[in-house]
Amino acid sequence: MDFQKIKDQLNQPIDIAGIVFFRIAFGLILMWETFRYFDHNWIERYFIEPDFFFTYEGFGWLTPWPGDGMYTHFYVLGLLAFFIAIGFLYRISTVLFFLGFSYIFLLDKTNYLNHFYLITLLSFILIFLPANRAYSVDAKIFPKIRTDWVPSWTLWWLRLQLGIVYIYGGIAKINGDWLRGEPMRKWLAARDDFGIIGRWFTEEWMVYLFSYSGLLLDLFIFPLLLFKKTRFPAAIVLTSFHLLNDKLFTIGIFPWFMIAATAIFFPPEKLRFWDQFNLKKPTSFHTPKWVFWGLSIYFFIQLTVPFRHFLFDGNVSWTEEGHRFSWHMKLRSKSTKIAFYVLDHQTKLRTEVDLSDYLTKRQRSKIKSKPDMIVQFAHYLAEQKKQEGQKNVSVFARSQCGLNGRPRTDLINTTVDLSKVDYPFYKKADWILPLNIPLKQ
Repeated sequence: MDFQKIKDQLNQPIDIAGIVFFRIAFGLILMWETFRYFDHNWIERYFIEPDFFFTYEGFGWLTPWPGDGMYTHFYVLGLLAFFIAIGFLYRISTVLFFLGFSYIFLLDKTNYLNHFYLITLLSFILIFLPANRAYSVDAKIFPKIRTDWVPSWTLWWLRLQLGIVYIYGGIAKINGDWLRGEPMRKWLAARDDFGIIGRWFTEEWMVYLFSYSGLLLDLFIFPLLLFKKTRFPAAIVLTSFHLLNDKLFTIGIFPWFMIAATAIFFPPEKLRFWDQFNLKKPTSFHTPKWVFWGLSIYFFIQLTVPFRHFLFDGNVSWTEEGHRFSWHMKLRSKSTKIAFYVLDHQTKLRTEVDLSDYLTKRQRSKIKSKPDMIVQFAHYLAEQKKQEGQKNVSVFARSQCGLNGRPRTDLINTTVDLSKVDYPFYKKADWILPLNIPLKQ
C-alpha cells in the first residue's frame, strides 16, 4: 500500500460545501433533539427522578447538576447546537457541545443508544474540521478565515465514520438468530396493522425479506454510495429504508440524521447553495503529520472496539459482554424478569428487595437483562443496607431472560453473591450462565 499516495489524495482540495452542509444539518437536528427532551419530559425522568445512576466504569464521579441544573444544561446544549448550525464561535461551540453531550451520555448506561454514541463521535470530529470557514457567522466576522477549499481528509473522516456504522451493523447481523428471521418475525407480527403492507407482516417471505434486505443494505450501502453510477439509486434506497424504520420502530432522530448525512457522499460542489467561488483552488494542502497519526489512531480504535466481544465466550446478545459501542443495532428482543434478594448473615433472614424503592420504572426495565448493571446495583444495594444497619449482607439476583422468542431461563448464577464480584472487562464473567436453549422453530 502506497501511504504517500493516500496522503497526497487526502491533501487534495475539495469544495468546503460538504462539511458546511454537515455542520448545518448536525446543528439543526441536535437542536431538535434537545427540544424533544423538554417536550417529552425526559430531563426529569432520566436525570432528576433517579436516586441511583448506572455510570460507566471510570466515570463514577459524574453526577447530575443539582436543582434545575439539568434543565439549564439542555438549554445550553440547544444553544450550542444553534451556534454550530450558524457557525458562530464554532471552535468553542463544538468543544463545549462535545463535552456537554458526552456528560449526558456518560451519566447513566440506562440511556445508552447507538445513535447517541454516534453523535458523541461526530461532535468530537467536528471540533477538528474547518466547517466554519464559509457560510457562517464566523466567516462574516473574521473574513480572513474564509475559504472555499479544504483538504479532502476533512470530508472523508465523516464519510468513513458513517461507513463504519453501516458495515459493522451489517456484520453484527450475520448471526444465527437474524438469519432465521428473529427478532424481525416478532416485531413485524406486532405491526400487522401497518398501512398497506402490514397484512403480509406475518408471512414468512416478508420476515425474511426484511431480515436479509436489512443485512445486505448495511453491508453494501457504503461502497454503493462511493461509486458514481450507484450513488443516486443507493441514496434513494437508503432514504426509503430510514423512512420505513422511522414509521415501524421508535428510534428517535437516527433515521432523519442518517438521511441528512447521506448527502455528504455526493460531490461536495453539488451541496453548494450559496455564492460561487471567490478564492482560487489551491494545488494541494500540507497537513501536518500529527493529523494523520491522530486519524490513524482514531480509526484503529473504531475498527477494533466493535470486535471486542470475541474476547468472551457465548452469544453477545445474551451475555451483553461487548455489546455497547459495537453498532449492534436492533438485533435482539428479550422477555425478562428479575428479583433481588438480600441475605442478612446476622439474622439469617433472606428478603426480596422492592426495586421501586431504589430505581425508576425505566431503570427497572433496563436492568433486567444487563449483567454489568445487575452487578452495579448489587454493590449499591449492599452499601445501602450497610448504611441502614445491616453490616454483613449478601446480594443475590435471579434474572430470567428469553432471547428472541426462546423460553425464559436463568441469566445469572443465583448462588453467587453479586455484591462480592466485579464485572471483568477482558474475560468471561463466570457468574453469567451460558445460553443452551436453541431458537424455536
